[in-house]
Amino acid sequence: PSPGTLCRTKPTDLVFIIDSSRSVRPHEFEKIKVFVSRVIEALDVGPNATRVGIINYASAVRSELSLQSPQSKAALLQAVRRIQPLSTGTMTGLAIQFAASRAFSAAEGARAGAPNFRKVAIVVTDGRPQDGVQDVSARARATGIEIFAIGVGRVDMGTLRQMASEPLDEHVDYVESYSVIEKLTHKFQEAFCVVSDLCATGDHDCEQLCVSTPGAYRCACRDGFSLNSDGRTCAACNGGLGSALDLVFLIDGSKSVRPENFELVKKFINQIVDSLEVSDKQAQVGLVQYSSSVRQEFPLGQFKNKKDIKAAVKKMSYMEKGTMTGQALKYLVDSSFSAINGARPGVPKVGIVFTDGRSQDYISDAAKKAKDSGFRMFAVGVGNAVEDELREIASEPVNEHYFYTADFRTISKIGKKLQIKICAEEDPCECKSIVKFQTKVEDLINSLQQ
Repeated sequence: PSPGTLCRTKPTDLVFIIDSSRSVRPHEFEKIKVFVSRVIEALDVGPNATRVGIINYASAVRSELSLQSPQSKAALLQAVRRIQPLSTGTMTGLAIQFAASRAFSAAEGARAGAPNFRKVAIVVTDGRPQDGVQDVSARARATGIEIFAIGVGRVDMGTLRQMASEPLDEHVDYVESYSVIEKLTHKFQEAFCVVSDLCATGDHDCEQLCVSTPGAYRCACRDGFSLNSDGRTCAACNGGLGSALDLVFLIDGSKSVRPENFELVKKFINQIVDSLEVSDKQAQVGLVQYSSSVRQEFPLGQFKNKKDIKAAVKKMSYMEKGTMTGQALKYLVDSSFSAINGARPGVPKVGIVFTDGRSQDYISDAAKKAKDSGFRMFAVGVGNAVEDELREIASEPVNEHYFYTADFRTISKIGKKLQIKICAEEDPCECKSIVKFQTKVEDLINSLQQ
């Protein structure tokens, strides 16, 4: 659930560093300005609240707005509207150095660092910089500047990671084009938000119980009830179904995975299967492989025990073609979780999508339909997987449902974050046979290389 609107922003010195090199077309630059304006609109701005600065860069750097500029919301928005693109090269390192040495200086209106203040830079770029960013970014971070990096289009993801603060999954974002950059607005509005205890204030939509979490809340249910897929309402427990799970793996078998890594993925699947209680009334497992086409390896319920499931996984042959993730997601929605393929009514549905590259087809409609259908979707990306696509596949909250690691040999890093909870711990309908990532997956994944 979203934390609602009872929110104030922590006092922040915020500087936008925006790329206006020649690769950014005029209408795309307008989209950046809209994004910046939307973030500003959500802030508490003022001399004693959040101050905003803007750096415009290409081959050179231009300060469009300093932290000591008039800090009324109207003045800031007017200043954003006046910004014009520079339309030359891409000197991102120079822009970050300028921010650290000039924009965040006391002479330009920055405040002395204190626990009550944050120093934040948001870099928006669509290209490979013509200068180095790693060292200047490290020096900027060392002075207490928190750096968010937003990449657009054919940006170099490695460069974004060199710029951004830790943890990288919270500070690096990717969008396919400037036309969709506005969808990041909500993330950054929340990033600067200090949220009230919404359970205490009553500003929540939970049917039964509200549980406060840092910066937000979640809903829970009283004894004898389980939480519905909408995350808000509760249903009475109905016998044994509370301990059941329909789990389908959707595995990328494209040629970029390579045979040795495909075997590693199969081993990963089977060690997850080892953590399940498989039966007609408990966990059922299905497996789908995709590349240029989609192939159901086995449907839900075909195998009634772990031994048979694991044997079928081991026999799975590698398709080794393209990457049609959208087509595979559509198959998951239309076929894998259908009654004819073994899905059970009233049983939680979980999909785990594993991919290592950009999809060659459109994924948005199928990804949305999967989540709208009540399926809990996890996205695991390796190597050249596109983080924007992983986020689109993943259920809310996105940061708990998508995971990325640089290559298959370091897949164990995912284990610390990949924790699936289908039922709340205090729920008497708790899914005891669920994928027990909470206690087992880290050990399982860490053993993959042994």
